[in-house]
Amino acid sequence: MTTVEPIDVEDGAGTVEAVGAVGTLGTSGTTGATPTPTPTAGGPGSTHLDSESGLVVPVGRGDGCPFDPPARVERVRREQPVVRARLWDGSSCWLVTRHQDVRAVLGDPRFSADATRPGFPFLTAGGREIVTNNPTFIRKDDPEHARLRRMLTADFMVKKVEAMRPEVQRIADELLDRMTDGRSAADLVAEFALPLPSLVICLLLGVPYEDHEFFQRRSGILLSLRSEPEDIRTAQQELHAYLVRLARSKRERPDDAIVSRLVARGELDDDEIASMGRLLLVAGHETTANMTALSTLALLRNPGQMARLRNDPSLIKGAVEELLRYLTIVHNGLPRLATEDVTLGGVTIRAGEGVLCTLNSANRDDEVFPDGDVLDVGRDARRHVAFGFGVHQCLGQPLARVELQIALETLLRRLPDLRLDVPFEEIRFRHDMGVYGVYALPVAW
Repeated sequence: MTTVEPIDVEDGAGTVEAVGAVGTLGTSGTTGATPTPTPTAGGPGSTHLDSESGLVVPVGRGDGCPFDPPARVERVRREQPVVRARLWDGSSCWLVTRHQDVRAVLGDPRFSADATRPGFPFLTAGGREIVTNNPTFIRKDDPEHARLRRMLTADFMVKKVEAMRPEVQRIADELLDRMTDGRSAADLVAEFALPLPSLVICLLLGVPYEDHEFFQRRSGILLSLRSEPEDIRTAQQELHAYLVRLARSKRERPDDAIVSRLVARGELDDDEIASMGRLLLVAGHETTANMTALSTLALLRNPGQMARLRNDPSLIKGAVEELLRYLTIVHNGLPRLATEDVTLGGVTIRAGEGVLCTLNSANRDDEVFPDGDVLDVGRDARRHVAFGFGVHQCLGQPLARVELQIALETLLRRLPDLRLDVPFEEIRFRHDMGVYGVYALPVAW
């Protein structure tokens, strides 16, 4: 096991970190209608809102099931799957809601992921601050995106990640040992779901786990849809400075972790290494932590499905894919910008116009997943787009799968009487965050 030493942390009061997110909308309309975008003074890609779709992204989930996409978004997918939505700054973008259309956009190089292009859609002013100030490689296009991504590909290949199973299992067991020692109740988020992926990504990167509170607080700011641009700028700068210091420390005390290997390659400067490390650090713990807690809650609310997994652990791998589909925690969509005129779903998207691909709605598309609003741990859900699609799909998905499989199998095996310790109505969901989940999950056993 890699041992890492704490580095000096300059902690700012009250700061947290986050990543930009983009939203979803709901509307009604006539199937087959083809609205023609009209440019406005808002710059390239800005359009007047279509007269039939006067809603603003993101759309709240309302009083329905908190695991489901907003009902209005679902209606859009059925009635007018490519439709315009209005953004926070008064500009508009195209909302893409159907599974086949989402895959078409994400797999088409004519739709750019480059956040520096005029007209690129941002859900909030803070989201624009995140991705335009020292953007990571996921907000670049090929060939630069491919060049940077290839530097990390080997670290997240399935074979290498599978070799980590014993270590991830050890961490999961130790966390549950501590959580259950002399107690019969705890917050699953704080004591299991969050520290498990945090410990793993720290180990992979060579980041001292002793500093986890520093980067978790800044992750919270970067992920919050309510964060002001100034707060995001400060959180980014502090996290970036931390990772620059970490990279420099690896030159003096190298190890076998990712940051040290990036330093040894000699192809990136400290700022580029810090940018890459920031992406992995934030995404590597926030996403899996929230998915673990939300999956546990979804199973507790579907006791028949939980019983199936306990009775037949061989279903766990497939169940993780189904939970990824059913919950889709990247719930505000993935942004792209058209670089050419493209016809999609009978609608012409003009060059310079923004697009939001709503992954959660696509993953409930009944044409691909019959009875898509039902959680079925026996379903073949491998065509889901929870990790995106195309060349920009999630680099760390093999690791996320292993962590989720181990986390859920271990919980179900070791805590046969696991149950909620508060009424379901008291659970606070992360509606205001770029990555969906719950803030806390009080459980008993």
